[in-house]
Amino acid sequence: MSLPNDLLYSQEHEWVKKEGNTVRIGITDFAQDELGDIVFVELPEVGEEIKADEPFGSVESVKTVSELYAPVSGKIVEVNSELEDSPESVNESPYENAWMIVLELSDESELEKLLSPEAYKNLIEQD
Repeated sequence: MSLPNDLLYSQEHEWVKKEGNTVRIGITDFAQDELGDIVFVELPEVGEEIKADEPFGSVESVKTVSELYAPVSGKIVEVNSELEDSPESVNESPYENAWMIVLELSDESELEKLLSPEAYKNLIEQD
C-alpha cells in the first residue's frame, strides 16, 4: 500500500496536499482498496463552499456507495472532471491522476488537525 510522506490525511481516508493557499484532495490507497472497483465518482461544482467534516461528494464501487468528507473548509476552485469518464483511475492512481478537488482554504489552521503519514499508518493498522 502506498502512503506518500508529503501529504496529510483525514480519519475518513482522504489525503490533502498543500499547494500554496490551496489544497488538492483525494482518497487514499487504503480507501480505494477497501472500496474495490470504483465505477462512479460524484463531485461538487467549482465555486461551491464546503465545510470540514461534511460530505462533498461520493464514490460508488461494485460493493458500496461511500460519502467523501471534506478534511478542511474552503471554496472549490477546481474539480477533476476526468473522473466522470474514468472513475477506475481512482483505483489505478489514487494520489496522482485521481485527485478529486482543489480547494482555496478558508482556515489554514484546520490543516493542523489532520494526520501525519505516521499517524494515518497507525490508524489503518488498527482497522
